[in-house]
Amino acid sequence: MTTDPIGVTPDTPLKEAARLMVGNHVSGLPVIDTSGRLAGILTEGDFLRREADRDRPRRASLLRVLFGDGEVKPTVAGTVGEAMTKNVVTISPGATIGEAARVMASRKVKRLPVVDEQGGLIGIISRADVVNAFTKPDDVIEDEVREDIIRRLLFLDPDLISVAVSDGVVALEGELESRTEVELLEVLASRVAGVVKVENQLTYRVDDHRGESPYSQS
Repeated sequence: MTTDPIGVTPDTPLKEAARLMVGNHVSGLPVIDTSGRLAGILTEGDFLRREADRDRPRRASLLRVLFGDGEVKPTVAGTVGEAMTKNVVTISPGATIGEAARVMASRKVKRLPVVDEQGGLIGIISRADVVNAFTKPDDVIEDEVREDIIRRLLFLDPDLISVAVSDGVVALEGELESRTEVELLEVLASRVAGVVKVENQLTYRVDDHRGESPYSQS
């Protein structure tokens, strides 16, 4: 994700927000309230909708007048709070790249604010960030699998396991003590950013799901 993203407040004038977006080459700005929580998001789409509706309020209001619902009142949004999208799709910092991609695809959004449990903004992940994650070099992915997962998370000896990475595909070979370790290593390796697929050729000595060794069966 992008940390410390450029943000605005609900009271920020729209013209100022537009200048920030153009000057910083971004298509969206998180909107932060006085308590530091995410209040909404302002995107290029919000500006486009405002322009598209510029000639509509008078006609719509005229219909309301004809049917006795009020006077003609053109709608003008002068601040970010009046134009922003309030119901924002967000994601937690513990989510995986894959989860972020699925949310973006299913909700049809280009970016996701990353918020903590209190609703505080931590960063923003965009489609470009997701794509960039898959350009991570193979040797970096291999090092993360060996050191971060095998050694530090699973407390296993990396020398017991052959890890090879080619074009984001992780191949695992070797023998571990239990079936749980094998399955857990496969799942954790698949969650490393940049991993496209895991080819698991690991074996195990004990099937701890059944409490017996696979080699003891006749």
